[in-house]
Amino acid sequence: MSTNGPTGYGQNENPYDGSNPYGQQNPYGQQPPAGQQPPYGQQAPYDQQAYKQEAPYGQPGQHGYGVPPQQPYGQQPQAGLPHWLGQHGGYGGAPVPGSRQLAPIGERLVARLIDVAVLIIPTLLVFVVLGASILYYVVAALLSFGYEAAMLLTQGGQTVGKKVMKLRVVDLGHGGKPAENSLLIRAAVYTLPNAVYCIGSLFALVNVLFPLWDKPLQQALHDKAAKTVVVKES
Repeated sequence: MSTNGPTGYGQNENPYDGSNPYGQQNPYGQQPPAGQQPPYGQQAPYDQQAYKQEAPYGQPGQHGYGVPPQQPYGQQPQAGLPHWLGQHGGYGGAPVPGSRQLAPIGERLVARLIDVAVLIIPTLLVFVVLGASILYYVVAALLSFGYEAAMLLTQGGQTVGKKVMKLRVVDLGHGGKPAENSLLIRAAVYTLPNAVYCIGSLFALVNVLFPLWDKPLQQALHDKAAKTVVVKES
Protein backbone atom coordinates (compact mmCIF):
# COMPACT_ATOMS: atom_id res chain seq x y z
CA MET A 1 0.00 0.00 0.00
CA SER A 2 1.33 3.43 -0.91
CA THR A 3 1.96 5.77 1.96
CA ASN A 4 1.68 8.82 -0.27
CA GLY A 5 -1.98 9.86 0.04
CA PRO A 6 -3.74 13.18 -0.47
CA THR A 7 -2.86 16.02 1.81
CA GLY A 8 -4.75 15.70 5.04
CA TYR A 9 -7.06 18.34 6.47
CA GLY A 10 -5.08 20.99 8.30
CA GLN A 11 -1.85 20.11 6.56
CA ASN A 12 -0.26 22.76 4.45
CA GLU A 13 0.55 21.78 0.90
CA ASN A 14 3.77 23.41 -0.09
CA PRO A 15 3.16 25.32 -3.33
CA TYR A 16 6.80 26.22 -3.62
CA ASP A 17 8.10 22.78 -4.27
CA GLY A 18 9.76 22.12 -0.94
CA SER A 19 10.77 25.66 0.01
CA ASN A 20 8.61 25.54 3.16
CA PRO A 21 9.10 21.96 4.36
CA TYR A 22 7.55 22.30 7.79
CA GLY A 23 4.04 23.15 6.62
CA GLN A 24 4.20 26.68 8.06
CA GLN A 25 2.76 29.62 6.24
CA ASN A 26 5.12 32.37 5.19
CA PRO A 27 5.23 34.84 8.14
CA TYR A 28 3.87 38.32 7.45
CA GLY A 29 6.59 40.61 6.27
CA GLN A 30 8.96 37.75 5.34
CA GLN A 31 9.79 37.49 1.69
CA PRO A 32 9.40 34.18 -0.23
CA PRO A 33 12.40 32.76 -2.06
CA ALA A 34 13.68 34.78 -4.98
CA GLY A 35 11.62 34.48 -8.13
CA GLN A 36 8.53 33.13 -6.36
CA GLN A 37 5.24 34.79 -5.41
CA PRO A 38 3.49 34.55 -2.03
CA PRO A 39 0.56 32.07 -1.76
CA TYR A 40 -2.76 33.20 -3.10
CA GLY A 41 -4.56 35.52 -0.67
CA GLN A 42 -1.39 36.63 1.09
CA GLN A 43 -0.17 40.18 0.76
CA ALA A 44 3.35 41.00 -0.15
CA PRO A 45 5.54 42.28 2.66
CA TYR A 46 4.85 45.78 3.83
CA ASP A 47 8.05 47.15 2.39
CA GLN A 48 6.95 45.96 -1.06
CA GLN A 49 3.56 47.67 -0.73
CA ALA A 50 4.80 51.02 0.49
CA TYR A 51 5.63 52.33 -2.95
CA LYS A 52 1.99 51.87 -3.98
CA GLN A 53 0.69 54.21 -1.31
CA GLU A 54 0.07 57.79 -2.25
CA ALA A 55 2.71 60.01 -0.71
CA PRO A 56 1.82 63.28 1.01
CA TYR A 57 1.83 66.44 -1.08
CA GLY A 58 5.32 67.53 -1.92
CA GLN A 59 6.84 64.17 -0.89
CA PRO A 60 8.13 61.35 -3.09
CA GLY A 61 5.34 59.24 -4.47
CA GLN A 62 3.17 58.91 -7.52
CA HIS A 63 3.30 62.71 -8.11
CA GLY A 64 7.07 62.53 -8.61
CA TYR A 65 9.84 63.27 -6.19
CA GLY A 66 9.60 66.71 -4.66
CA VAL A 67 6.80 67.88 -6.99
CA PRO A 68 4.19 69.89 -5.04
CA PRO A 69 0.51 69.51 -5.93
CA GLN A 70 -1.01 72.05 -8.25
CA GLN A 71 -3.29 74.66 -6.75
CA PRO A 72 -6.85 74.96 -8.09
CA TYR A 73 -6.91 76.89 -11.35
CA GLY A 74 -6.80 80.62 -10.84
CA GLN A 75 -6.04 80.44 -7.10
CA GLN A 76 -2.29 80.13 -7.18
CA PRO A 77 -0.60 82.56 -4.81
CA GLN A 78 1.44 85.27 -6.44
CA ALA A 79 4.86 86.03 -5.08
CA GLY A 80 5.41 89.48 -3.63
CA LEU A 81 1.83 90.17 -2.57
CA PRO A 82 1.01 90.84 1.09
CA HIS A 83 -1.13 88.24 2.85
CA TRP A 84 -4.27 90.40 2.84
CA LEU A 85 -4.15 91.11 -0.89
CA GLY A 86 -5.44 88.68 -3.51
CA GLN A 87 -5.93 88.42 -7.21
CA HIS A 88 -8.88 87.54 -9.42
CA GLY A 89 -9.68 83.83 -9.64
CA GLY A 90 -8.28 83.11 -13.08
CA TYR A 91 -9.18 84.66 -16.41
CA GLY A 92 -12.54 86.37 -16.00
CA GLY A 93 -13.06 84.70 -12.62
CA ALA A 94 -14.44 86.13 -9.41
CA PRO A 95 -12.11 87.53 -6.74
CA VAL A 96 -10.71 85.06 -4.26
CA PRO A 97 -12.97 85.18 -1.17
CA GLY A 98 -11.66 87.20 1.77
CA SER A 99 -9.10 89.17 -0.22
CA ARG A 100 -8.88 92.76 -1.46
CA GLN A 101 -7.98 93.50 -5.04
CA LEU A 102 -5.51 95.95 -6.57
CA ALA A 103 -7.18 98.80 -8.41
CA PRO A 104 -7.06 98.48 -12.22
CA ILE A 105 -4.54 100.92 -13.69
CA GLY A 106 -7.07 102.33 -16.16
CA GLU A 107 -9.49 103.20 -13.37
CA ARG A 108 -6.69 104.91 -11.43
CA LEU A 109 -5.92 107.11 -14.43
CA VAL A 110 -9.58 108.03 -14.81
CA ALA A 111 -9.71 108.94 -11.11
CA ARG A 112 -6.71 111.25 -11.59
CA LEU A 113 -8.36 112.97 -14.54
CA ILE A 114 -11.43 113.61 -12.39
CA ASP A 115 -9.24 115.17 -9.69
CA VAL A 116 -7.56 117.37 -12.33
CA ALA A 117 -11.02 118.51 -13.44
CA VAL A 118 -11.91 119.40 -9.83
CA LEU A 119 -8.80 121.61 -9.56
CA ILE A 120 -8.88 123.15 -13.02
CA ILE A 121 -10.95 126.22 -12.12
CA PRO A 122 -8.93 127.34 -9.05
CA THR A 123 -5.70 126.60 -10.95
CA LEU A 124 -6.85 128.80 -13.86
CA LEU A 125 -7.66 131.60 -11.41
CA VAL A 126 -4.13 131.39 -10.02
CA PHE A 127 -2.75 131.52 -13.56
CA VAL A 128 -4.82 134.61 -14.38
CA VAL A 129 -3.48 136.40 -11.32
CA LEU A 130 0.18 135.33 -11.47
CA GLY A 131 0.71 134.44 -15.10
CA ALA A 132 3.26 131.88 -16.26
CA SER A 133 5.74 132.73 -13.53
CA ILE A 134 7.79 130.71 -11.09
CA LEU A 135 5.40 131.83 -8.36
CA TYR A 136 2.50 130.38 -10.33
CA TYR A 137 4.03 126.88 -10.33
CA VAL A 138 4.73 127.10 -6.61
CA VAL A 139 1.19 128.21 -5.74
CA ALA A 140 -0.40 125.68 -8.08
CA ALA A 141 1.65 122.88 -6.50
CA LEU A 142 0.65 124.01 -2.99
CA LEU A 143 -2.99 124.13 -4.09
CA SER A 144 -2.79 120.55 -5.38
CA PHE A 145 -1.03 119.43 -2.20
CA GLY A 146 -3.72 121.01 -0.02
CA TYR A 147 -6.50 119.30 -1.97
CA GLU A 148 -4.81 115.89 -2.04
CA ALA A 149 -3.81 115.89 1.63
CA ALA A 150 -7.15 117.20 2.89
CA MET A 151 -9.15 114.64 0.93
CA LEU A 152 -6.98 111.66 1.89
CA LEU A 153 -6.96 112.61 5.57
CA THR A 154 -10.66 113.38 5.91
CA GLN A 155 -12.20 110.92 3.43
CA GLY A 156 -10.52 107.69 4.49
CA GLY A 157 -7.90 107.56 1.75
CA GLN A 158 -10.12 108.81 -1.08
CA THR A 159 -10.21 111.86 -3.31
CA VAL A 160 -13.19 112.90 -5.43
CA GLY A 161 -11.88 110.87 -8.34
CA LYS A 162 -11.30 107.81 -6.19
CA LYS A 163 -14.79 108.06 -4.74
CA VAL A 164 -16.29 108.11 -8.22
CA MET A 165 -14.21 105.12 -9.33
CA LYS A 166 -14.61 103.30 -5.97
CA LEU A 167 -10.89 103.21 -5.22
CA ARG A 168 -9.11 103.67 -1.91
CA VAL A 169 -5.56 104.20 -0.64
CA VAL A 170 -4.59 101.65 2.02
CA ASP A 171 -1.49 100.76 4.01
CA LEU A 172 0.74 98.21 2.31
CA GLY A 173 1.57 96.39 5.54
CA HIS A 174 -1.92 95.59 6.84
CA GLY A 175 -4.44 96.77 4.23
CA GLY A 176 -6.11 99.26 6.58
CA LYS A 177 -6.13 103.03 6.91
CA PRO A 178 -2.64 104.51 6.46
CA ALA A 179 -1.10 106.69 9.15
CA GLU A 180 -1.51 110.46 8.71
CA ASN A 181 2.22 110.88 8.08
CA SER A 182 2.04 108.33 5.28
CA LEU A 183 -0.84 110.15 3.62
CA LEU A 184 0.99 113.49 3.91
CA ILE A 185 4.12 111.98 2.35
CA ARG A 186 2.03 110.49 -0.44
CA ALA A 187 0.36 113.82 -1.20
CA ALA A 188 3.69 115.68 -1.06
CA VAL A 189 5.54 113.36 -3.45
CA TYR A 190 2.62 113.44 -5.87
CA THR A 191 2.08 117.23 -5.97
CA LEU A 192 5.05 119.29 -4.74
CA PRO A 193 7.53 118.37 -7.53
CA ASN A 194 5.19 120.30 -9.86
CA ALA A 195 6.56 123.48 -8.27
CA VAL A 196 9.73 122.99 -10.35
CA TYR A 197 9.23 124.21 -13.89
CA CYS A 198 9.48 121.53 -16.61
CA ILE A 199 11.27 118.98 -14.40
CA GLY A 200 8.18 118.74 -12.20
CA SER A 201 5.96 117.99 -15.20
CA LEU A 202 8.33 115.26 -16.40
CA PHE A 203 8.40 113.70 -12.92
CA ALA A 204 4.60 113.82 -12.75
CA LEU A 205 4.31 111.96 -16.07
CA VAL A 206 6.72 109.20 -15.00
CA ASN A 207 5.03 108.99 -11.60
CA VAL A 208 1.53 108.50 -12.99
CA LEU A 209 2.68 105.89 -15.53
CA PHE A 210 4.93 104.01 -13.09
CA PRO A 211 2.24 101.44 -12.08
CA LEU A 212 2.23 100.16 -15.67
CA TRP A 213 5.56 98.42 -15.13
CA ASP A 214 5.72 98.10 -11.35
CA LYS A 215 4.93 94.45 -10.52
CA PRO A 216 3.19 92.97 -8.68
CA LEU A 217 1.93 95.87 -6.50
CA GLN A 218 1.41 98.45 -9.29
CA GLN A 219 2.68 101.29 -7.12
CA ALA A 220 3.36 104.82 -8.29
CA LEU A 221 6.42 106.58 -6.88
CA HIS A 222 4.30 108.38 -4.28
CA ASP A 223 2.91 104.97 -3.21
CA LYS A 224 6.41 103.62 -2.73
CA ALA A 225 7.43 106.65 -0.67
CA ALA A 226 4.37 106.32 1.59
CA LYS A 227 4.24 102.48 1.60
CA THR A 228 0.68 102.43 0.29
CA VAL A 229 -1.27 100.73 -2.49
CA VAL A 230 -4.56 101.55 -4.19
CA VAL A 231 -7.33 98.93 -4.00
CA LYS A 232 -10.70 98.49 -5.59
CA GLU A 233 -13.64 98.83 -3.21
CA SER A 234 -15.96 95.79 -3.28
